[in-house]
Amino acid sequence: MSFTHERLSRTPRYDGAIFSVYTDEISMSDGSSAPRDVVENRGAVVVVALDEQDRVVLIKQYRHPVGKHLWELPAGLRDVEGEDPALTAARELAEEADLVAGRLDRLVDLHTSPGFSDEFALVYLARDLTEVPAAERHERTAEEADLEVRRVPLDAAVEMAMRGEITNAAAVAGVLAAARARDTGWALLRPL
Repeated sequence: MSFTHERLSRTPRYDGAIFSVYTDEISMSDGSSAPRDVVENRGAVVVVALDEQDRVVLIKQYRHPVGKHLWELPAGLRDVEGEDPALTAARELAEEADLVAGRLDRLVDLHTSPGFSDEFALVYLARDLTEVPAAERHERTAEEADLEVRRVPLDAAVEMAMRGEITNAAAVAGVLAAARARDTGWALLRPL
């Protein structure tokens, strides 16, 4: 039997450009109630860009909360109101990796940290890649100014994840899902 947990009250704690924080009082399965801090997030898209040589595009980007550069996949917030997530994914791929995908499929969906956040990430597989012309490339600023972009064989990226060299949750999920999808002849993909 499943208990329906209800929000009994909500106290705003922080409202920012990227996320908001609340403390909700929630009904528990045993009849009691308990406070739960919740981060509401706009959501994100993540792109596993796979070239014709079976190499995945990884980016190395500084992430302040963990205080270091992490290997990740091109990704971004769904911060344009009403924009189709596939278009957001294509935009992020162009901005962060200077690439355009001829084919985009849905790979996996993730609740990135459901213990405290409602962030939902849509992971896409991008193939048939071409370069964005140099004159049309996005100028990277702030933490993106020193992005390192590298193409790594997909199997090597899986090994990096298994060795703990890729720790970004969406990147680990995307790399592993892409390898599994490839190994099943792409039968698991969800075409757009």
